[in-house]
Amino acid sequence: MARVSPEDFPDPIIDDPLTPTHGQRQAVLAGGCFWCVEAVYKDLQGVSSVKSGYAGGSADTADYETVSSGTTNHAESVEVVYDPSKISYGQILKVFFSIAHDPTQLNRQGPDSGRQYRSAIFYGDNEQKRVAEAYIGQLNKAHTFDAPIVTEVVPLEAFYEAETYHQDYAARNPLNPYIAINAQPKVRKLRAYQAAREKVRNP
Repeated sequence: MARVSPEDFPDPIIDDPLTPTHGQRQAVLAGGCFWCVEAVYKDLQGVSSVKSGYAGGSADTADYETVSSGTTNHAESVEVVYDPSKISYGQILKVFFSIAHDPTQLNRQGPDSGRQYRSAIFYGDNEQKRVAEAYIGQLNKAHTFDAPIVTEVVPLEAFYEAETYHQDYAARNPLNPYIAINAQPKVRKLRAYQAAREKVRNP
């Protein structure tokens, strides 16, 4: 558990600069159930789209039933497509560590356990790897959490989009008890965090 609130969570010292471009970039992250992580990033300013899916394993095992068995190397993951002129990769990771999940949990997250629920950053290039590893080192050195971060930083081989019924699941099922308990508090934290950032920008 983090020792500070999302509003006081440290920014990454090493980050890629905001780039004035019309292009889009991709971040692939795993932090427990993809419904919850997707719900957080769908509300994040600068993000164009979010998809739930699988990463870390092979195409022939990239389906929910097989991944849920815990017999594959897949992790439930989200693909975050973002505008690098509005938000940096480091800021994407800041939300990942401070709001989207608890990176000190090994092969589990909340009520879910198994390697498919591990914490992982699937980097697309060496710059993403550099920023991710530096940020983890920074957070560990500052003892931002009560325990060491166990997040894996591994190359992205492929991202496989999950079945249609998983997409935008939290928004479509707000009365689901799992969503109410696990996803909605994170979305509320994200909204409070963004409101605080806007207040700092526009005092």
